[in-house]
Formats: sequence, C-alpha cells, structure tokens
Amino acid sequence: MSQDFLSVLSLRLPIFQAPMAGVSTPALAAAVSEAGGLGALGLGASTPQAAAKAIAETRALTARAFNVNLFCHAPARRDPAQEQAWIARNHPMFARFDAEPPAHLQEIYRSFLDDDAMLQVLLESRPKVISFHFGLPDPDRIAALRDTGALLVASATSVDEARQIAGAGLDAVVAQGWEAGGHRGIFDPEATDAQLSTEVLTRQIARDLALPIISAGGLMQGADVARALDWGAVAAQLGTAFVACPESAADAAYRQRIAEGGDTVMTAAISGRPARCLHNDFTDWTADVPGNQLPAYPCAYDLGKALNAAAKAKGQTGFGAQWAGMNVAGSRALPAADLMATLEQEFHAAREDAWNI
Repeated sequence: MSQDFLSVLSLRLPIFQAPMAGVSTPALAAAVSEAGGLGALGLGASTPQAAAKAIAETRALTARAFNVNLFCHAPARRDPAQEQAWIARNHPMFARFDAEPPAHLQEIYRSFLDDDAMLQVLLESRPKVISFHFGLPDPDRIAALRDTGALLVASATSVDEARQIAGAGLDAVVAQGWEAGGHRGIFDPEATDAQLSTEVLTRQIARDLALPIISAGGLMQGADVARALDWGAVAAQLGTAFVACPESAADAAYRQRIAEGGDTVMTAAISGRPARCLHNDFTDWTADVPGNQLPAYPCAYDLGKALNAAAKAKGQTGFGAQWAGMNVAGSRALPAADLMATLEQEFHAAREDAWNI
C-alpha cells in the first residue's frame, strides 16, 4: 500500500511540501513537484474563486501531481461578549500604532465542511491529491471527492485521529508532531493534546495502522527525511524548510525572522487555535492570556491580522503570524529546485551511511 501510494503519484523523492496557507504559491508547488517531490497549495484561507485560479496556475507550470489542502474546522461558536473583551484588551496595542481595532470580529475563513462552492471547484479541477487539516469532511463529500480519482489525505496529531482517518477510508495520514510549525491539526482544540513528537507519533501510528504515513514536524534536511522513513513513514512533509524559498509568498519580515531563527512558541492568541510561531512581539503581548479569553478560530485571527497591518504601517514587523517549526535554524534561503536537489543529496547520503554502519 505504501509503495503504491508513492508510485501512483510518480514521485521520485519521498518529500512533500507542506501546504502552508498564505505562504505556498503555484510557483513553489510546481517547483517542488517538478523536482520529484509533491508540491502543495494551502487553500484553507482562499475563496473558491482564488482556489480555482491557484490550481489552474499550478497546472500551467507542471503536469505532475500536487496536493491541495482544505481546512475542516468546526464553524466558530461565537461569544459576542468575549469578542468585545478581546477587542478592548488589544485596544492599547492598536493605539500604539495610531490605529483602531475592528469594531466587530468576522469569521474570515469558511470551513470546507459546509463550503459547497469549494467542493465544486475540486470536483471540476480534479487535483490528484486532496488533503484536510483540523478534521474530516462528511462521508458524502469524501465519496464525491474519491469519485474524481484523487488520493485523499488528512493530518493527525494522535493515534485516535489517525484511526478516524483510516475509518473514513482515506488513503494516507500526515503524522503532525508537536515540533511542527503553523496550526496544530488537532480535531478538537479543546481536547487534551498529548503533544507527541513527530518520531513518537509516526512510530505509534505505524504500529497501529497499515495506512501510509507522511511524517511532519521539525524536519528540515535530507537526513531528517531518511530518519522519518526509518520511523515507518513513506515520506516526510517539510514546511518551514520552504518558507525562505524565493517562490514562497512570505513577506520580507517573515523571511528575516526565519533567517534569524530563535525560539518558537505554541500560541492560540494569534488565530484562536494553537499554532507554532516564532517568538515575536505579538507572542510576548499575549503570553499571559488564558485560552478561555480568546475568541473562537478564525474570529481571533481577524483581530490578529488587523493588528499586524497596523503595526506594519508604522514600520513594526513583530506582530505577524510568523509560523515556524522547532528546527527553524536549519532553514536555507534557496530556490525551491536547488533546495530539493540539496535535500535529495542529503537524503541519499544519509541512506548510504545507514547501510555502511
């Protein structure tokens, strides 16, 4: 099953580019796929129209397979009083930048769970790989997407979530370890998170299920890809490694922070869901905020984006969602094709060293 999963995609390398909504681009996805891996588009924050455009642009750049990723979060449970309290708490920070916070928060991203227009885009465009984050679509949507011939994948942060993915009939699971940058894919953000490392989670899922596994979290070099395969994965998914590529949509401030490296923190304050971010002014400002004071995802993100825009207008760049994994210090600012070539060399060298031991 594992070998079939890779061969049906005609992959030369067991390297997946993480979708990374807001950072991935058609140029990045195509470059990774052309280099023998699996490029990806993060469409969870896109409108159906933007998603269709991104898929078409990627297809114009490569005839090879690529992954499109959707968010399957539960619709926000709104609490107007909580939202107003959060706006009021952040008012002094907006005032620092001579700006006003939004009067009301918006649910800025629509979940794929109830987005019929996005479903239609996928049914018409028929990407070869479709993946899900934060949960799973309903059986009818899964069946409709399977009828297109796509391989279906979802991220899991625990063995239980991986079992749900297998039970839903999907083709593979992304084992997202605690080290991973960006949003935790945990199905229920209010549930206890075991915070399993990428290695431990991969090994546990491999022991429990026959489903192909893609390891994700803290993997930056070709040797990391080789280790992931030793843990029982069929491939490794790298995200932070690709942020500094010129093809990504990361802004200059984000690239600078990636280059500087440093500590990362898991925070829900930026968006309303736990996500790993580079330590910055926003994470400092919100470090002492209890989770029960945060508006629901993605409403909290509406304020976070507004604050970042206000700060940037005044030349301050420490308030962005600068998502990054724990091993960000291993980042290399290379064109995607060159990075893939480097990863390939490192991967084969690591495999040869293992054989020679």
